[in-house]
Amino acid sequence: MLDTEKIGAFIAEKRRQHCMTQQQLAGRLNISFQAVSKWENGTACPNIELLAELAAVLGVTADELLAGRERAEEGLSYSRAGVDIAYTDAMKREMAGVLERGDRRVLNGLGAFASLYDIDFPDMKHPVLVLKSEEPGSKQKLAVEYGYTESICHDMINHLVNDIIVMGAKPLAVLDTIVCGNAEKDTIHALVKGISDACRENECSLVGGETSIQPQVVNAGTYVLTASIAGIVEKERIIDGSAVREGEVVLAAASNGLHTNGYSLVRLMMERMPQIKLERIEGLTFIEQIMKPHTPYYKAVKEAVERKLLHAMAHITGGGIAGNLCRVIPDGLTARIDLSSLRIPAIFHFIREQGGIREDEMLRTFNCGAGLVLVTGREHAETVKRLVSRQCACYEIGEIVSGQERVRLEGRMSW
Repeated sequence: MLDTEKIGAFIAEKRRQHCMTQQQLAGRLNISFQAVSKWENGTACPNIELLAELAAVLGVTADELLAGRERAEEGLSYSRAGVDIAYTDAMKREMAGVLERGDRRVLNGLGAFASLYDIDFPDMKHPVLVLKSEEPGSKQKLAVEYGYTESICHDMINHLVNDIIVMGAKPLAVLDTIVCGNAEKDTIHALVKGISDACRENECSLVGGETSIQPQVVNAGTYVLTASIAGIVEKERIIDGSAVREGEVVLAAASNGLHTNGYSLVRLMMERMPQIKLERIEGLTFIEQIMKPHTPYYKAVKEAVERKLLHAMAHITGGGIAGNLCRVIPDGLTARIDLSSLRIPAIFHFIREQGGIREDEMLRTFNCGAGLVLVTGREHAETVKRLVSRQCACYEIGEIVSGQERVRLEGRMSW
């Protein structure tokens, strides 16, 4: 329990030491002097939004403010090393308000040592957990720099979910980790909200995670994100490519752009050609185009998976179509891809032209418009296209033939 009178007396003492009136302190914090007066007479306490700024103005730590006393100068403390525990604890209490609460399988909340998740699935004969960890790569550096804080969270979660649904899994629960040099409340709140919202949109729950403040490791203002997901699939319904047969159809579910791959190359372009940042492509600036969130595909393929219409799926990330589709093509078969059929978003045309990038390099680095590749029987191809197209464009790009190379790219892309 906070001692508001002790905190108030401490604020008044430090204010006077800095030769400030209540009005001057209020002006520094952009609040009314009545608020400062209430703090100092013990009838109110500074809220979390102002705590860090008030501590900085008074030349103390947030821990010292909430304790109502200054720690001995000769002693070392965690707060003097850069981590205010009282401040971060208060911030974590506020985080609880944005976490998903509607999932009956989540048995506890924020504050426990670990998250409890009920895995009773009576409708499944042999449930198998599908596990994956992911981070949004160097795109997150651009996200912090250009103000796409919540957007990058959707990138991370959509990427995670896409990686497990290709095996037929239903996404269940996510654990996130935020590593930072200093905990800025608004940024942390935006990140947790973004992750929670993205989980909700993918029909899974953010059940907990970790906010790790490491001032000696990460620079102030730097945030590093990562997350792990657990999904579930009936063992006999795992999609791993083993059911793929000669004569089947290869489909592409369209991407909206770069998703989360190729950003090291894009950042190199931006360093060498800074003028491209404000170039407009189809009505959006270059930055707006490259910061579009990674397309989520769970809802697009959900019904096709439930109806057992898909024999293989590949999430097209780093390595492109060839580097990812090869993972799910059985021995003795080849996915023959007609490059001329790819519907290439304008941002890729721009990157290729401005960077002078070869076609084979584009194909290795980017998805080039095919964010998810699906393999289905020819008799089901039109049905799958119709189901997927409810969420995003879906079209034929190839077929399965006999052969020794798992993926063969043929033809030329339509630049």
